[in-house]
Amino acid sequence: MAKLEKGYTHVYTGNGKGKTTAALGLALRAAGNNLQVFIGQFIKGLKYSELKSLKKLSSNITIKQFGRGCFIKKAPQKEDMEYAKLGLAELRKIINSGKYDVVILDEVNIAIHFGLISEKDVISLIDKKPENIELVLTGRLASEDILGKADLVTEMKEEKHYYKKGVLARKGIEK
Repeated sequence: MAKLEKGYTHVYTGNGKGKTTAALGLALRAAGNNLQVFIGQFIKGLKYSELKSLKKLSSNITIKQFGRGCFIKKAPQKEDMEYAKLGLAELRKIINSGKYDVVILDEVNIAIHFGLISEKDVISLIDKKPENIELVLTGRLASEDILGKADLVTEMKEEKHYYKKGVLARKGIEK
């Protein structure tokens, strides 16, 4: 199995489209180089199209959802917090297992923003990650402290979006 000598921490944030897509692109590139990738999706519990695609790459990419579904338009419930906290605990074990080269915490910034998990716990995870793990955190509203811990920060900025013209999420493009 290929291994990284040095792993870095990435943050993909901002109000524009493409944060998860960028992380999945990195996962695809890593898998193409025989690296092992784990993707933990916070908040998400719906069956997005990427789950079907990534199943075809399951020898190199593992994905697991730590959410019940998208609650963004209503307040999270206690069960949402339980899913997220269990997910973070599992991801801590995964990062330290030695089995994965790249670990992606998809929508972790939103999970922090909504109080599902603590920023302190995520910062601790960043601080204690093994040297050879590439760690990717996605989601809008990344905090200044999370941004400060990152080695690479990309902000997706929305300039224009067809949602504002009433176009709903389309199968294979946004969902």
